[in-house]
Amino acid sequence: MVGPLGAGKSTIGRYLADELKMDFFDTDTVIEERCGAEISWIFDVEGEAGFRKREEKVVHDLTEKTGIVLATGGGVVESGANRARLSARGTVVYLKVDLEHQLDRTMKDKKRPLLQQGDKREVLQELNSRREPLYKEVAEFEVTTGDRSVRTVANEIIQMVTADDL
Repeated sequence: MVGPLGAGKSTIGRYLADELKMDFFDTDTVIEERCGAEISWIFDVEGEAGFRKREEKVVHDLTEKTGIVLATGGGVVESGANRARLSARGTVVYLKVDLEHQLDRTMKDKKRPLLQQGDKREVLQELNSRREPLYKEVAEFEVTTGDRSVRTVANEIIQMVTADDL
């Protein structure tokens, strides 16, 4: 799954993996586990470029697996290598969310380094304008989250993906 910060990739991904009896992975969590440090620390020490390099390695490794549900970080699509791997090695679902829901879901979040600099609304608008075309480029399916329940969104994804396999 790809999509912006606060779209619900991790929450929906966990639920989806449970429903499909698959393993669940979150790229940010795997990066933190491998580094033994939080994403914010990695950004502080290595900058965004260092983090993105680690992210590419994790995406490469995780997309080698089969039968998994993968939630990616919001900026994963900024790497052409990541977009190519995700497209070639799996079914990509773009979780769309409007700005108001993003703000609501990330307002108190202190773990996302890109949201700690400046006005959150402006930061999210800038990130969304840059990344949305890339989400659309890589995704086979688009699903809007918004006020919809995790179960409803997951069931829609299951229907889309299984209908595509028929």
